[in-house]
Amino acid sequence: MKASGNTILITGGGSGIGEALAHRFHDVGNTVVVAGRRRETLEKAAAGRENMHVLELDVESADGISAFADQVLTAHPALNILINNAGIMRSEPLDHVRDLSDAEATITTNLLGPIRLTNALIDHLMSQPDATIVNVTSGLAFVPLIATPTYNATKAAIHSYTVAMRAALKGKVEVIELAPPAVQTGLTPGQENRPGYLPLDEFTDEVMALFRQQPTPPEILVQRVHFQRFAEAEGRFDTALVELNERAARARGN
Repeated sequence: MKASGNTILITGGGSGIGEALAHRFHDVGNTVVVAGRRRETLEKAAAGRENMHVLELDVESADGISAFADQVLTAHPALNILINNAGIMRSEPLDHVRDLSDAEATITTNLLGPIRLTNALIDHLMSQPDATIVNVTSGLAFVPLIATPTYNATKAAIHSYTVAMRAALKGKVEVIELAPPAVQTGLTPGQENRPGYLPLDEFTDEVMALFRQQPTPPEILVQRVHFQRFAEAEGRFDTALVELNERAARARGN
Protein backbone atom coordinates (compact mmCIF):
# COMPACT_ATOMS: atom_id res chain seq x y z
CA MET A 1 0.00 0.00 0.00
CA LYS A 2 1.38 3.38 -1.01
CA ALA A 3 2.03 5.57 2.05
CA SER A 4 1.00 8.98 0.67
CA GLY A 5 -0.60 10.63 -2.33
CA ASN A 6 -3.74 8.52 -2.04
CA THR A 7 -7.41 9.42 -1.84
CA ILE A 8 -8.78 7.33 1.01
CA LEU A 9 -12.40 6.64 2.01
CA ILE A 10 -12.88 5.58 5.64
CA THR A 11 -16.30 4.48 6.83
CA GLY A 12 -17.09 5.12 10.47
CA GLY A 13 -14.50 7.87 10.21
CA GLY A 14 -16.04 10.27 12.70
CA SER A 15 -14.84 8.62 15.90
CA GLY A 16 -12.70 5.90 17.44
CA ILE A 17 -10.35 3.90 15.25
CA GLY A 18 -11.79 5.40 12.05
CA GLU A 19 -11.14 8.97 13.16
CA ALA A 20 -7.66 8.11 14.45
CA LEU A 21 -6.71 6.47 11.14
CA ALA A 22 -8.19 9.37 9.18
CA HIS A 23 -6.04 11.88 11.05
CA ARG A 24 -2.86 9.83 10.74
CA PHE A 25 -3.30 9.14 7.02
CA HIS A 26 -4.15 12.79 6.42
CA ASP A 27 -1.06 13.90 8.31
CA VAL A 28 1.27 11.93 6.03
CA GLY A 29 -0.04 13.46 2.81
CA ASN A 30 -3.25 11.76 1.80
CA THR A 31 -6.65 13.15 0.87
CA VAL A 32 -9.13 11.53 3.25
CA VAL A 33 -12.92 11.22 3.00
CA VAL A 34 -14.65 10.29 6.26
CA ALA A 35 -18.13 8.80 5.99
CA GLY A 36 -20.77 7.93 8.56
CA ARG A 37 -24.29 8.57 9.79
CA ARG A 38 -23.73 11.69 11.91
CA ARG A 39 -22.60 14.73 9.93
CA GLU A 40 -21.84 16.76 13.05
CA THR A 41 -19.41 14.11 14.31
CA LEU A 42 -17.75 13.84 10.90
CA GLU A 43 -17.33 17.60 10.61
CA LYS A 44 -15.76 17.73 14.04
CA ALA A 45 -13.29 15.02 13.02
CA ALA A 46 -12.39 16.91 9.84
CA ALA A 47 -12.21 20.38 11.36
CA GLY A 48 -9.12 22.35 10.36
CA ARG A 49 -7.88 19.75 7.87
CA GLU A 50 -7.85 21.09 4.32
CA ASN A 51 -7.71 17.76 2.50
CA MET A 52 -10.17 15.93 4.75
CA HIS A 53 -13.74 15.73 3.48
CA VAL A 54 -17.09 14.65 4.90
CA LEU A 55 -19.88 12.57 3.36
CA GLU A 56 -22.92 11.09 5.09
CA LEU A 57 -23.43 7.33 4.72
CA ASP A 58 -25.90 4.91 6.28
CA VAL A 59 -24.28 1.50 5.82
CA GLU A 60 -27.56 -0.22 6.77
CA SER A 61 -29.22 0.99 3.55
CA ALA A 62 -28.51 -0.93 0.34
CA ASP A 63 -29.98 1.85 -1.81
CA GLY A 64 -28.14 4.45 0.26
CA ILE A 65 -24.80 2.70 -0.34
CA SER A 66 -25.37 2.64 -4.09
CA ALA A 67 -26.21 6.35 -4.15
CA PHE A 68 -23.26 7.11 -1.88
CA ALA A 69 -20.85 5.33 -4.22
CA ASP A 70 -21.97 7.54 -7.10
CA GLN A 71 -21.64 10.61 -4.88
CA VAL A 72 -18.16 9.85 -3.60
CA LEU A 73 -16.78 8.98 -7.04
CA THR A 74 -18.21 12.16 -8.54
CA ALA A 75 -16.65 14.27 -5.80
CA HIS A 76 -13.40 12.28 -5.54
CA PRO A 77 -12.63 10.49 -8.82
CA ALA A 78 -9.05 9.76 -7.68
CA LEU A 79 -10.32 7.51 -4.87
CA ASN A 80 -8.01 4.51 -4.69
CA ILE A 81 -8.22 3.22 -1.10
CA LEU A 82 -11.31 1.97 0.74
CA ILE A 83 -11.14 1.30 4.48
CA ASN A 84 -14.25 -0.58 5.64
CA ASN A 85 -14.25 0.38 9.31
CA ALA A 86 -17.86 1.15 10.29
CA GLY A 87 -19.32 -1.28 12.80
CA ILE A 88 -21.51 -1.76 15.84
CA MET A 89 -21.08 -4.07 18.83
CA ARG A 90 -23.99 -5.09 21.07
CA SER A 91 -24.33 -7.58 23.89
CA GLU A 92 -26.85 -10.37 23.33
CA PRO A 93 -28.00 -13.09 25.76
CA LEU A 94 -28.18 -16.57 24.28
CA ASP A 95 -29.95 -18.40 27.10
CA HIS A 96 -33.53 -17.38 26.29
CA VAL A 97 -35.74 -16.31 23.40
CA ARG A 98 -35.03 -12.68 22.57
CA ASP A 99 -35.76 -9.91 20.11
CA LEU A 100 -33.26 -10.39 17.27
CA SER A 101 -33.17 -6.76 16.16
CA ASP A 102 -29.67 -6.24 17.58
CA ALA A 103 -28.37 -9.33 15.80
CA GLU A 104 -29.97 -8.28 12.52
CA ALA A 105 -28.61 -4.73 12.76
CA THR A 106 -25.13 -6.06 13.52
CA ILE A 107 -25.17 -8.34 10.48
CA THR A 108 -26.46 -5.56 8.24
CA THR A 109 -23.88 -3.01 9.41
CA ASN A 110 -20.81 -5.17 9.99
CA LEU A 111 -21.16 -7.75 7.23
CA LEU A 112 -23.54 -6.60 4.50
CA GLY A 113 -22.31 -3.00 4.79
CA PRO A 114 -18.72 -3.62 3.71
CA ILE A 115 -19.77 -6.26 1.16
CA ARG A 116 -22.22 -3.83 -0.46
CA LEU A 117 -19.86 -0.84 -0.41
CA THR A 118 -16.94 -2.82 -1.81
CA ASN A 119 -19.20 -4.18 -4.53
CA ALA A 120 -20.37 -0.68 -5.41
CA LEU A 121 -16.79 0.60 -5.73
CA ILE A 122 -14.95 -2.44 -7.10
CA ASP A 123 -15.10 -1.53 -10.81
CA HIS A 124 -13.66 1.89 -10.03
CA LEU A 125 -10.95 0.51 -7.75
CA MET A 126 -9.94 -2.05 -10.39
CA SER A 127 -9.21 0.86 -12.74
CA GLN A 128 -7.08 2.83 -10.25
CA PRO A 129 -3.33 2.62 -9.75
CA ASP A 130 -2.19 1.55 -6.26
CA ALA A 131 -5.73 0.51 -5.31
CA THR A 132 -6.20 -1.02 -1.86
CA ILE A 133 -9.09 -2.35 0.22
CA VAL A 134 -8.63 -2.52 4.01
CA ASN A 135 -11.23 -4.48 5.97
CA VAL A 136 -11.29 -3.86 9.73
CA THR A 137 -12.16 -7.04 11.58
CA SER A 138 -11.32 -7.85 15.22
CA GLY A 139 -9.36 -10.18 17.46
CA LEU A 140 -12.82 -11.48 18.34
CA ALA A 141 -13.00 -13.07 14.89
CA PHE A 142 -10.48 -15.61 16.21
CA VAL A 143 -11.36 -15.97 19.91
CA PRO A 144 -14.91 -14.77 20.65
CA LEU A 145 -16.36 -12.72 23.46
CA ILE A 146 -19.33 -14.72 24.78
CA ALA A 147 -21.40 -11.60 25.45
CA THR A 148 -21.29 -10.41 21.80
CA PRO A 149 -21.92 -13.49 19.66
CA THR A 150 -23.21 -11.81 16.50
CA TYR A 151 -20.45 -9.22 16.50
CA ASN A 152 -17.85 -12.00 16.71
CA ALA A 153 -19.56 -13.89 13.91
CA THR A 154 -19.65 -10.89 11.56
CA LYS A 155 -15.95 -10.23 12.12
CA ALA A 156 -15.10 -13.89 11.51
CA ALA A 157 -17.14 -13.70 8.30
CA ILE A 158 -15.34 -10.58 7.11
CA HIS A 159 -12.01 -12.26 7.86
CA SER A 160 -12.99 -15.16 5.61
CA TYR A 161 -14.38 -12.80 2.97
CA THR A 162 -11.11 -10.86 3.01
CA VAL A 163 -9.06 -14.02 2.47
CA ALA A 164 -11.17 -14.88 -0.58
CA MET A 165 -11.07 -11.31 -1.87
CA ARG A 166 -7.27 -11.15 -1.54
CA ALA A 167 -6.92 -14.25 -3.72
CA ALA A 168 -9.53 -13.08 -6.25
CA LEU A 169 -7.98 -9.62 -6.66
CA LYS A 170 -4.31 -10.66 -6.54
CA GLY A 171 -2.23 -8.44 -8.80
CA LYS A 172 -5.15 -6.04 -9.31
CA VAL A 173 -6.17 -4.58 -5.93
CA GLU A 174 -4.22 -5.00 -2.69
CA VAL A 175 -6.39 -6.43 0.09
CA ILE A 176 -5.43 -5.93 3.75
CA GLU A 177 -7.07 -6.99 7.00
CA LEU A 178 -6.73 -4.87 10.13
CA ALA A 179 -7.69 -6.88 13.23
CA PRO A 180 -7.70 -4.74 16.40
CA PRO A 181 -7.66 -6.11 19.94
CA ALA A 182 -9.79 -4.43 22.62
CA VAL A 183 -9.06 -0.71 22.18
CA GLN A 184 -10.22 2.26 24.27
CA THR A 185 -12.89 3.71 21.96
CA GLY A 186 -16.60 4.48 22.16
CA LEU A 187 -17.60 1.20 20.47
CA THR A 188 -19.43 0.11 23.63
CA PRO A 189 -20.55 2.15 26.68
CA GLY A 190 -17.65 2.95 29.01
CA GLN A 191 -15.01 1.49 26.70
CA GLU A 192 -13.07 4.75 26.20
CA ASN A 193 -11.38 4.38 29.59
CA ARG A 194 -11.83 0.68 30.32
CA PRO A 195 -8.87 -0.80 32.25
CA GLY A 196 -6.84 -3.35 30.35
CA TYR A 197 -7.91 -2.08 26.93
CA LEU A 198 -5.22 -0.70 24.61
CA PRO A 199 -5.15 3.12 24.54
CA LEU A 200 -6.22 4.42 21.13
CA ASP A 201 -3.05 6.45 20.53
CA GLU A 202 -0.80 3.48 21.30
CA PHE A 203 -2.85 1.26 19.01
CA THR A 204 -2.74 3.79 16.17
CA ASP A 205 1.02 4.34 16.55
CA GLU A 206 1.63 0.62 16.13
CA VAL A 207 -0.84 0.29 13.26
CA MET A 208 0.73 3.12 11.27
CA ALA A 209 4.21 1.64 11.77
CA LEU A 210 2.90 -1.62 10.26
CA PHE A 211 1.28 0.22 7.35
CA ARG A 212 4.64 1.87 6.62
CA GLN A 213 6.34 -1.51 6.11
CA GLN A 214 7.12 -2.38 2.51
CA PRO A 215 5.55 -4.52 1.35
CA THR A 216 2.55 -3.83 3.57
CA PRO A 217 1.62 -6.96 5.56
CA PRO A 218 -1.60 -8.61 4.37
CA GLU A 219 -2.74 -8.59 8.02
CA ILE A 220 -2.13 -5.56 10.24
CA LEU A 221 -1.76 -7.12 13.68
CA VAL A 222 -0.57 -5.12 16.67
CA GLN A 223 1.29 -7.16 19.25
CA ARG A 224 -1.67 -7.24 21.67
CA VAL A 225 -3.92 -9.08 19.21
CA HIS A 226 -1.49 -11.97 18.60
CA PHE A 227 -2.97 -13.66 21.70
CA GLN A 228 -6.24 -14.12 19.79
CA ARG A 229 -5.09 -14.30 16.17
CA PHE A 230 -2.76 -17.26 16.69
CA ALA A 231 -4.53 -19.06 19.55
CA GLU A 232 -5.90 -21.89 17.43
CA ALA A 233 -2.73 -22.35 15.36
CA GLU A 234 -0.67 -22.53 18.55
CA GLY A 235 -2.98 -25.12 20.15
CA ARG A 236 -4.22 -22.89 22.99
CA PHE A 237 -7.68 -21.88 21.78
CA ASP A 238 -9.63 -23.34 24.73
CA THR A 239 -7.48 -21.63 27.36
CA ALA A 240 -7.50 -18.38 25.36
CA LEU A 241 -11.31 -18.44 25.25
CA VAL A 242 -11.53 -18.75 29.02
CA GLU A 243 -8.81 -16.18 29.68
CA LEU A 244 -10.22 -13.61 27.25
CA ASN A 245 -13.70 -13.77 28.73
CA GLU A 246 -12.41 -13.64 32.31
CA ARG A 247 -10.34 -10.56 31.45
CA ALA A 248 -13.35 -8.90 29.82
CA ALA A 249 -15.54 -9.58 32.84
CA ARG A 250 -12.93 -8.05 35.17
CA ALA A 251 -12.56 -5.00 32.92
CA ARG A 252 -16.32 -4.45 32.99
CA GLY A 253 -16.36 -4.89 36.76
CA ASN A 254 -18.46 -8.07 36.61
